[in-house]
Amino acid sequence: MSRIAILGGGSWGTGLSVVLANSRRKHEIRMWVREASIVQSICDVRENKVYLPGVPLPSAVQAFGEMGEALDGAQIVVGVVPSAHAREVYAQALPRLSPESIVVSATKGLEPATHLRMSEVIEQVCSLRFVPRIAVLSGPSFALEAARGEPTAVVLASRDRGLATFLQEEFAGPAFRLYTNDDVLGVELAGAMKNVMAIAAGACQGLGLGANTLAALITRGLAEMTRLVVALGGKPETVSGLAGLGDLVLTCHGALSRNRHVGFELGQGRTLSEILEEMNMVAEGVGTATALLSLAHERHIELPITEQVHSILQLGNSPRDAIRAIMERPLRRES
Repeated sequence: MSRIAILGGGSWGTGLSVVLANSRRKHEIRMWVREASIVQSICDVRENKVYLPGVPLPSAVQAFGEMGEALDGAQIVVGVVPSAHAREVYAQALPRLSPESIVVSATKGLEPATHLRMSEVIEQVCSLRFVPRIAVLSGPSFALEAARGEPTAVVLASRDRGLATFLQEEFAGPAFRLYTNDDVLGVELAGAMKNVMAIAAGACQGLGLGANTLAALITRGLAEMTRLVVALGGKPETVSGLAGLGDLVLTCHGALSRNRHVGFELGQGRTLSEILEEMNMVAEGVGTATALLSLAHERHIELPITEQVHSILQLGNSPRDAIRAIMERPLRRES
């Protein structure tokens, strides 16, 4: 039995703790949770009542408020923290990590200040002491459904194919299927970009627009994602797989999507500050849109949907005006 540390006790961190505790290869799961009240809740009633209520946690899952306790003896460390706080958390964890440690990022976003992907952040932090062994977990996976044992398929990406295969076998369960991929850049960028598209999808639905609009948005959003991923060195087939199209369809349609919720409320006429104030979880797309636009502008790549989402989030433009701006762009060939 190996020991896995999960850094982050939000919905996906908690959901992964359940999934990994029920994998074919039994593990001891140690979850680091920042909030003492949640640690107490997990210890007392075996449930994260704030972020994943109604889902019982297996006995193999333990919660700790001290990161050192959670990391003690862990062979695999899974990071499930918001992208804006990832560098701080990995720096705090670094004294407990070693060259043998495997670090898996399950965060779908870019670091706001640097526009770096999470694997790049981990590499920068760990390189102060050693060259880290890194993998990325992404794909269409609502925490609640995965924790309930509903069939879920995701991607496990690493430049080290042997490492990816090892983790694939360690994490796989009766209802949790993993596919390996060596396109780390493509998997991470697709995971970040689909959140922005989900905000756009939610805004369309909040405005009362129908299936025509959503179909067009998903299709052109996928084209936009592919354009940036390929320009930065990723593979187009990655974007057409689970990490791209799969996650895009899920988060644009699924009622459990935080980013879609933000967009829907914006479409209903509410302000971003009002929406975020009511949420107890992070919608990564809110901070990612600006980072993606900066990456695109550096390489003279057009991201019209991302640009309009940014205009709604940061400039206060209305969703209806943003849609009009996209529809009135110059006419062109599809490809």
